[in-house]
Amino acid sequence: MIATTTRRPKTANRNDWAAFGYVEGKVYESIRLDDLEVFDRVGGGDSFAAGLIYGLLDAKGMQWALDCGVAHGALAMTTPGDSSMATLGEVERLMAGGAAGVHR
Repeated sequence: MIATTTRRPKTANRNDWAAFGYVEGKVYESIRLDDLEVFDRVGGGDSFAAGLIYGLLDAKGMQWALDCGVAHGALAMTTPGDSSMATLGEVERLMAGGAAGVHR
């Protein structure tokens, strides 16, 4: 299995953000977060990996895991520092089409 994020910078703080994965001969494409307003890019990749691994370990399937990784990575990049501190509910809300800001 392989997975990678894709980032298309539009400006220093606006990026399109998504991911692709490949497992057992099948290619997967994650949700796309176009025009994501980035506050701090540090931790986005690590948070993507954390969401992906969580989904795979919880047997949610590759598609869910990719979407979870993208959402978690986006939340990390929209908050200061290298960790999003997002809850699972906040990640799932973004996966379902909600806004990429953490709700507190």
